[in-house]
Amino acid sequence: MGQKKLEVAMEEEGLADEEKKLRRSQHARKETEFLRLKRTRLGLDDFESLKVIGRGAFGEVRLVQKKDTGHIYAMKILRKADMLEKEQVAHIRAERDILVEADGAWVVKMFYSFQDKRNLYLIMEFLPGGDMMTLLMKKDTLSEEETQFYISETVLAIDAIHQLGFIHRDIKPDNLLLDAKGHVKLSDFGLCTGLKKAHRTEFYRNLTHNPPSDFSFQNMNSKRKAETWKKNRRQLAYSTVGTPDYIAPEVFMQTGYNKLCDWWSLGVIMYEMLIGYPPFCSETPQETYRKVMNWKETLVFPPEVPISEKAKDLILRFCIDSENRIGSNGVEEIKGHPFFEGVDWGHIRERPAAIPIEIKSIDDTSNFDEFPESDILQPVPNTTEPDYKSKDWVFLNYTYKRFEGLTQRGSIPSYMKTGKL
Repeated sequence: MGQKKLEVAMEEEGLADEEKKLRRSQHARKETEFLRLKRTRLGLDDFESLKVIGRGAFGEVRLVQKKDTGHIYAMKILRKADMLEKEQVAHIRAERDILVEADGAWVVKMFYSFQDKRNLYLIMEFLPGGDMMTLLMKKDTLSEEETQFYISETVLAIDAIHQLGFIHRDIKPDNLLLDAKGHVKLSDFGLCTGLKKAHRTEFYRNLTHNPPSDFSFQNMNSKRKAETWKKNRRQLAYSTVGTPDYIAPEVFMQTGYNKLCDWWSLGVIMYEMLIGYPPFCSETPQETYRKVMNWKETLVFPPEVPISEKAKDLILRFCIDSENRIGSNGVEEIKGHPFFEGVDWGHIRERPAAIPIEIKSIDDTSNFDEFPESDILQPVPNTTEPDYKSKDWVFLNYTYKRFEGLTQRGSIPSYMKTGKL
């Protein structure tokens, strides 16, 4: 905030002169800090790459350390060529905008972004708990109590971005990250695995060439289905095609959709947590798409997996046409559902998480999958380098600084001070 704004704010608060002096000097310090950072243009050389912790269709995520402060971050690296080719630019801008605006507890923080000839780079907070997809792969199913915890937190997270006027529309376990204490944060507002060309329906609709081979899959029991699903799940996460498993049917229709589509996705995730695989999973994305569109027939519960009536009712209230969907009358309608009985909505984030996260150090990656190294950061001889400079207007204004996170030299994140380490 500028000096003028500060003076007005202090007047409104009716601060004593001493306090005003203190605020002014704090403001001046922050201002010079900010100007210094604006001058120091960060680039790849300021970070040391430690490990690849994620991979998607457009690039990868690495654990990095800022050389001067020793701070640990997650760096998302996106290849410009892929993004231009797959018309991702609008989504990138959307992600950058939401990460800049949503400064709350429920969204992954972004501190900085920059670009070079080949790639875009986002410096984001590193969440050592990994993602929900990895957690669901490790466990057969979650208990109702665990499910209640994660679904409640995700309700609050989705509501937080809706209040900013955003629709996520790609809510899935890969995009629910867990912080150092095991609490949920939303990520990936239109990147790497979501909202790709594939989510334009032509791709899934292309059913003519391959009639469904889904017969054998349909006849599997739930245990076999879960195993098959988990075996193929990783590939889907990294493919450009993605999976329509979590996407609301109306998103595929030309008739339009609104923020209620995010609640449908939450119902699908809740089903997966309790049953072990999502309700529309199939052997091909085309077949999954067909089942999503036919949800009235295909959304069924396997009799051999017991699940409470409350849970079943909530899933069916989420996965229903949008006019009748729970949340149509606001988020309170969701919070009031019997499945959430006993949830302390005001303090859920301060309480212990359902599944505690064990972290041995600030750069502990044990909650992430192993990925082989790649050459995404290798300099390429100039002759072969396609130059995206002519197209760089597309990525203008991409650079963003949230300076607090990059200047506290050597300070330790609060979760490291808990004495557990």
